[in-house]
Amino acid sequence: MRSLVVLLLMLVVSSSVLAQPPRPKISKLPSELAKETNFLNPDFLIYTLYSDNSKNVPLIIYLHGAGGVGEDVNRIKGQPMGVCRGIEKFRKGPCIVVAPQCLRNSKEGKRGTWNEKDLNVLMRHLKATLPIDESRIYLTGNSMGGYGSWMWGGSNPEHFAAIAPIVGGIGPGGPKDITENLTAWARNLAKVPVYAFVGGQDKVVPADRSETMVKEIEKAGGKLVKLKVYPNQGHNASRMVFNEREYFDWMFDQKKQIEK
Repeated sequence: MRSLVVLLLMLVVSSSVLAQPPRPKISKLPSELAKETNFLNPDFLIYTLYSDNSKNVPLIIYLHGAGGVGEDVNRIKGQPMGVCRGIEKFRKGPCIVVAPQCLRNSKEGKRGTWNEKDLNVLMRHLKATLPIDESRIYLTGNSMGGYGSWMWGGSNPEHFAAIAPIVGGIGPGGPKDITENLTAWARNLAKVPVYAFVGGQDKVVPADRSETMVKEIEKAGGKLVKLKVYPNQGHNASRMVFNEREYFDWMFDQKKQIEK
């Protein structure tokens, strides 16, 4: 009987250890690269969901929402956890998740926002320093990070095997704004698998922002774009997204052809 109790205790302890979320490592852009950025904190988070001998693993870049802006990268530690837990829950590893932070203000004092120039500097560094499979780089983000996903994917589709914006806007000025680059973004995203997720009851960033973007992509000839509306959810629809296998199955099924 005592042996059985000990065995059960060992199983409980081991399962609780396995259930612990991955702890991120704080990494930093080299100073010469940081000088090229304007809105980006040089510090960023890396969540490693792989063994030490893993090579060429998928990379997910997660862009945080407006609540994460600032100069302390620890502010955003919790935001990518839904993605990390889903990867483990649905056994999608090995994988690396990287979460950069947008500064509250730029070096010139302008309000911080996701900027493709800054993010391209980060991408250059990640490709040079991490053991990633460049045919399986995925972009996702929530709210302001959803906008960042539309913006960066629309500006530089060549980086990504797929993008998945969640409750994102489509303009740098906030939920009511529409970028002047809408047609160009749509034309570029017509070549990339896209799955957007929105809450039908969202009062912060209305669902019609992503609906507009999806329609523009379809108009540009995009055949790989999808939209999922959670009719009873608001701006917290990401809770549904990260708890469902569909998001992770779709994302990890995508692979980009690398030109040699």
